Amino acid sequence: MSTDSLPVIPHWIDGARRASTSGRTAPVFNPATGEVQAHVALADEAEIAAAIASATRGFEAWSAFSMAKRQTVIFKFRELLNARKGELAEIITREHGKVVSDAMGEILRGQEVVELATGFPHLIKGAFSENASTGIDVYSIKQPIGVAGIIAPFNFPAMVPMWFFPVAIAAGNAVIVKPSEKDPSAALWLAELWQEAGLPDGVFTVLNGDKLAVDGLLTDPGVHSISFVGSTPIAQYIYETASKHGKRVQALGGAKNHMLVLPDADLDLVADQAINAGYGAAGERCMAISVVLAVEPVADALIEKITERIANLSIGNGASTPEPDMGPLITDAHRDKVTGYIDIAEQDGATIVVDGRGFSVDGHENGFFVGPTLIDHLPTTSRAYTEEIFGPVLEIVRVKTFEEGVELINSGAFGNGTAIFTNDGGAARRFQHEIQVGMIGINVPIPVPVAYHSFGGWKASLFGDSKAYGVQGFEFFTREKAITSRWLDPATHGGINLGFPQND
Repeated sequence: MSTDSLPVIPHWIDGARRASTSGRTAPVFNPATGEVQAHVALADEAEIAAAIASATRGFEAWSAFSMAKRQTVIFKFRELLNARKGELAEIITREHGKVVSDAMGEILRGQEVVELATGFPHLIKGAFSENASTGIDVYSIKQPIGVAGIIAPFNFPAMVPMWFFPVAIAAGNAVIVKPSEKDPSAALWLAELWQEAGLPDGVFTVLNGDKLAVDGLLTDPGVHSISFVGSTPIAQYIYETASKHGKRVQALGGAKNHMLVLPDADLDLVADQAINAGYGAAGERCMAISVVLAVEPVADALIEKITERIANLSIGNGASTPEPDMGPLITDAHRDKVTGYIDIAEQDGATIVVDGRGFSVDGHENGFFVGPTLIDHLPTTSRAYTEEIFGPVLEIVRVKTFEEGVELINSGAFGNGTAIFTNDGGAARRFQHEIQVGMIGINVPIPVPVAYHSFGGWKASLFGDSKAYGVQGFEFFTREKAITSRWLDPATHGGINLGFPQND
């Protein structure tokens, strides 16, 4: 099929699909086959302005809805999503490449935030102090901030936007989602579902585009907050640019997550969890475990167990039946970046125990595949250790003591998530106290918090002062007003006092 005859994925503005007139597009691949399956519109300045104007109108209407009416719409969205989530999973697999069950898993985790948002009235209540001073009451109210920009990554095209927009919409805001141009269709599907649920036009907008669209959201005064998940350099750019333009920002960056394995750990459990956390979603997730810190003498036995399990993994088209364990990477460029890090590790003296370079799948030879890779004896000075790879590469670093492992984790630039595997409660308690990261797992490899807690890291993994979803999410998407009120009692009123108000 000629690429000229392929569909162009449009924007969603004013409650309808809007074809782009910019003349600019980007290819959307099927990662399993390497074929271009569609093009996505890349917005120009006029389309960015139209999206923001529409969201502004949507905010004005939606923020006037009662909480009861907003709650009804969110409940309806939740029910529609639950009934039709299989459709969304297939869309994600077709554009991202992850297996369908993994796509379904990200939807279910995102739906946890939708369910949290259904109970929003309790989370945006103000406070009241009667008679704070004689005849004076002081109270606070929480109001929406306006138009919220959400800039989403390619690795979780449904879950990551759902970390933000259910909370933002519940609080009375309008949102503009700028999905990754690599897999944009999930956002459009969600927009149509919101419309079916009864959300007014303009409250949920999808603006497809590249850096021009991103910068438009970061700099336009009609956008009042920015939520972002992606690499650390881009997160820092998002934070600095949006903050400079007076916006509230939560920008979640990259990671290099470690799993510390103590000698008393159940090595079969560790091997199973290392496989799941290292190779699930082909390693394209910011909470993936990429480094196993093995406290000697367990490294050799652990490597043997992991290697045995790798041999039993199936890799293929995520839409195939039966379903494989792992699909391709998102693009050929990202595939080459991941294999480049394996090259670096080898050049720096590491041992490539299992090599995923040059991997191909029968019938999908042009797909963007990298096989599960296991690396031993990796120097901690190697870029393959210090930088985020974002692929199916698991690295073993041998350490002599618990203290050496903790020091290595804490000395890293990132602070997203980490895990310890042990049967020693005292060691686990010490670990959770001393480790300088935002999310910790104890015998749990990917400690993504449930929706009523908040997601986010420390150090170069988070820019801004607010994590995603949970109570912090509602605080981020609302502004507080403090009101001091006096209703005069005619029997006691009298006199003029020009001095500063006093408490009495």
